[in-house]
Amino acid sequence: MDATKTNLTGQFGVWRRSSDIDGPLARSVEQLGFGSLWLGGAPADFEALVLEVLDATETLTVATGIANIFKTEPAAAAESYRRIDAAHPGRFLLGLGPGHRESVGPGAAKPYTALTEYLDRLDALGFDRDRIVLAALGPRVLELARERTAGAHPYLVTPEHTADAWQLLGPTSLLVPEQHVILEENPVTARAAARAALAMYLGLVNYRRSWLRLGFTEADLEGGGSDRFVDEVVAHGSPADVAAALRAHVDAGADQVLAQVIGEGSPLPALTAISETLGLARR
Repeated sequence: MDATKTNLTGQFGVWRRSSDIDGPLARSVEQLGFGSLWLGGAPADFEALVLEVLDATETLTVATGIANIFKTEPAAAAESYRRIDAAHPGRFLLGLGPGHRESVGPGAAKPYTALTEYLDRLDALGFDRDRIVLAALGPRVLELARERTAGAHPYLVTPEHTADAWQLLGPTSLLVPEQHVILEENPVTARAAARAALAMYLGLVNYRRSWLRLGFTEADLEGGGSDRFVDEVVAHGSPADVAAALRAHVDAGADQVLAQVIGEGSPLPALTAISETLGLARR
């Protein structure tokens, strides 16, 4: 799958929790020159929010990052996609994933099995594989993304992971990693904010395995994370420091990298500074 088929514009996008997204925010993201907005933890009935964002913008690509396959029926997802695409052709990507193993109820299929079965059902519905991306960290799901969808959307990864994923996916698959960012030049303050953001993920098996594959040790993942771990997983510092961390993913093979601004309040001041540093802002 050639990345141009996704209609993604530019090398930089934004990832934001769905509960913090509305039309005005999306419009600002577009005006700052970012090419996409990914709806984190997308609701099962994502259609209304996606349409609100698309209606408020002109060229922005919108994607679910991700729609949970255990909460969204394939037929419902396919019907929502068709209505969205009819209103805004080529501007929506369906990001799918099984969520976290810890959140799957007893008796549910294993996440990988459930994901393959979900894709089987979308295939049976005639869904366009080029409009799907998978949440993928490990080699097995990255291979599934390569073989059966447009590509992969890794979360909480380093540029090293992006380089490894690109090698596995190849140049024709889409690769869109997310990057936590904090505009804070005091490293002690920045690391405290980063550890607060990482606390939940440090207790999740899939993320711990991903980080261990990258060469971090169990000791790096204890006590809120070592300084080395925190500094490599969460980009922090000046706008120039954060911009360099985002560019590192592009240099490693990402088609587009997504900045997730960490912290309370509006992300727009930080996104504005990042946009200006990257030279994205529209004139």
